[in-house]
Amino acid sequence: MRRIGSRRANALVAVALTVTGYALPSASDRVVERNAPGLDQLGVVGISLGASGSNVSDPPQGTVRLLGTAHDEGLRAELLVSNYSNRLGDFDQHAVAALLRDDARIRRVARQVAAEVTDRGWDGVAVDLERLRRPDGPGLVRLVQELQARMPAERTVSVDISASDSLRGFRLRGYRLSELAGAADVLVLMAYDLHGPTWSGPGPIGALPWQRRVLRTVAKKVPDEQVDLGVAGYGYSWPQHGTGRSLTVRRARNLVAADHAKAVWKPKPGEWTARLSNGTVLWWSDGRSYEKRRELAATAALHGLALWRLGSADPVG
Repeated sequence: MRRIGSRRANALVAVALTVTGYALPSASDRVVERNAPGLDQLGVVGISLGASGSNVSDPPQGTVRLLGTAHDEGLRAELLVSNYSNRLGDFDQHAVAALLRDDARIRRVARQVAAEVTDRGWDGVAVDLERLRRPDGPGLVRLVQELQARMPAERTVSVDISASDSLRGFRLRGYRLSELAGAADVLVLMAYDLHGPTWSGPGPIGALPWQRRVLRTVAKKVPDEQVDLGVAGYGYSWPQHGTGRSLTVRRARNLVAADHAKAVWKPKPGEWTARLSNGTVLWWSDGRSYEKRRELAATAALHGLALWRLGSADPVG
């Protein structure tokens, strides 16, 4: 679905937003079916960059299954390629640098990914390479260009971008916005994880004022109609002692109910928070939060929304 209508200052624009929901390979077919009425596209976590940066893994069986489920539900399906390492429990910074700073590796990986997408019938690829550094920027652009050149024209390439509210911040994170906009079909702003239990004190996952600043920054280099706003469908906990964890929306609500605590909607950030009797602080982004981001995306005349992730978030169907 493409944008319709035109932008009007300070008014909600009538637009048809393209909505992508991301899913892990372990997600059930039922989760996709339940959300399908509210989606246009399913992004499936699928293949991982090897530690040497010179190859990618085969997709898990669950990834292949969800490709069929998406098509059965009338959805486009994008295969997500990532540098997340189960061994490290984090995104592999060394592997992605080895890839993006070597033209031969870029060509080899692009050839492998393009073959997987084309041969298996995916509608496109989502490039989710994270923990980049500034020297990785040119290589990321070349990788996208190689993927576009090696796939049929109707296959799309989207690029997941870690959000910043300054152009310098994007450059330091390895994102050359203008060049990526010229190479990719869509840039997906991962406008969440503003706060988290291992890198900050308690706070909203992706506060609306911060997201607006991020969008204003990106608009300096990228057309609005080429941007998807990433939306959190999860929460975090901050205990008084020890390390917090990520929470599904349902888990956050259950913790509050079991503790007889009170969930408080915070209109400015557009998220929920609660303090449990043991001092643990929760923040989460749910269906109400999603609707506020839909309004923001429509007002900004963006291409669409990208929800991380199905099975953790409230259903959008």
